[in-house]
Amino acid sequence: MQRFREAVEAGDATAIEALLAEDVVFTSPVVFRPYPGKAITAAILRGVMRVFEDFRYVREFTGADARDHALVFEATVDGRQVHGCDFLRVDDEGLIAELTVMVRPLSGARALAEAMGAQFERIEREAADG
Repeated sequence: MQRFREAVEAGDATAIEALLAEDVVFTSPVVFRPYPGKAITAAILRGVMRVFEDFRYVREFTGADARDHALVFEATVDGRQVHGCDFLRVDDEGLIAELTVMVRPLSGARALAEAMGAQFERIEREAADG
């Protein structure tokens, strides 16, 4: 998913949102329930871009059918190093239908949870304004 990778690396929230299907489902590394819908997913990703520092993708994997992708990343959140992976599945139109994020180590996941928790009121407002 080269276009997604380029948009994320450029910090281009508009381009990222354009790649999301209307019924995309986002699964967070720190919250149990998934978030369905383009507006909330785009707002969460904007929040992530505000809290991640020194974000970079370091590896990329594509499934045999080219619908499944894994993008391995490194970043810093509040001074804590985070390693993670964005798992993407695209629909028939080539838009992102599923986005699941995993992160490690636990200290990095906790820092991410705290930083995103501080952003969540703004994220909900952005999603509602959609």
